Amino acid sequence: MAISRNQLRWLMVAGAAVLLTVLIISTMHQTQLKYEVCMTFHGGSHCATATGSTADEAIRSARDIDCQLLSNGRDENVVCGNTEPASVRQIQ
Repeated sequence: MAISRNQLRWLMVAGAAVLLTVLIISTMHQTQLKYEVCMTFHGGSHCATATGSTADEAIRSARDIDCQLLSNGRDENVVCGNTEPASVRQIQ
């Protein structure tokens, strides 16, 4: 049984719609959690918010943002990243 061009076109449109739906749903599930993390380092402090699919991922992302703004150079950034946050608060 041969598939006509019109049937093939509709099949491709339906496949694209399914793919787009899956991408949208997976994207929405990846960024479910939102956290605000405040870091204090070398006398300065900064609070950043970040989202992630897990709490650890969101907290790590926010801490990375804070440490990039508070540290000078790679070595300080590593030390800051290993420092416990001053506060962590779930926003969403």
